[in-house]
Amino acid sequence: IAQVFQFPVIYDTMTVAENLAFPLRNRGVAAGDIERRVKEVLAMLDLDALASRRAAGLTADQKQKISMGRGLVRDDVAAVLFDEPLTVIDPHVKWLLRRKLKEVHARFRHTMVYVTHDQNEALTFADQVVVMYDGEVVQQGTPQELFERPAHRFVGYFIGSPGMNFLPCRLENEGLAIDDTDVLIAGPWAEAAGRYGNARLEIGVRPEHVGVGVLPDPEALGAKLLGVEDLGNFKLITAGLGPHRIKAKLPEEKPVPDDTAWLTFAPAFTRLYADGRAVA
Repeated sequence: IAQVFQFPVIYDTMTVAENLAFPLRNRGVAAGDIERRVKEVLAMLDLDALASRRAAGLTADQKQKISMGRGLVRDDVAAVLFDEPLTVIDPHVKWLLRRKLKEVHARFRHTMVYVTHDQNEALTFADQVVVMYDGEVVQQGTPQELFERPAHRFVGYFIGSPGMNFLPCRLENEGLAIDDTDVLIAGPWAEAAGRYGNARLEIGVRPEHVGVGVLPDPEALGAKLLGVEDLGNFKLITAGLGPHRIKAKLPEEKPVPDDTAWLTFAPAFTRLYADGRAVA
């Protein structure tokens, strides 16, 4: 098992090529095989032009590439453990290294154990994601499945930034009434809610699937505009519906409401939760 640490572990006095060759020389690998393998890893990590440079003068991301290369250069590696390898890397080059790691994995098919607290990294690398809550696996699936169809309240809250909106509700007049308001939501969820009358019911919808209108609409929920954050390619709207807060992502070109935001929930992406678990 090879390991790539959070901070680059390399020899500053050696060149890039010498750093990559070092683990192989330690194992008595033949000189011809060392040269072949080092050239292969240099090319794979786009380090060819730096092969004869001493490591001391390189940038943090270049040094971390060397550290990755030292873990990948050996033929006898069954698995590589990555311990938050991109933590010290500048944000604007992180995505380049993520892409490179995915290419490396596709080429060598090593088992890679990747430790990270960055949700984006986990969702970028994983084919399957397992989410645990309170010692229990609550959902396993692709990143897209976890985002679009969270099976548990915690998955909806945890996956995505910001997480899913949750509105406590109750069954009333064959519809769902949002708690502490006079708002009644019509939709396909009432039938399912009837089977869970004694459960804690919540409607869940992601900010990406909340529509925001500026004009009164009888099909929309009128909510008080509380805040607007301009995040570049979209605006993050915070609106109040009674005591509840709803987040919505508004495309940059869309107008921002003055005082009242008229909200709609995309039915295909709105879920009903009973005691924290999706039931519709």
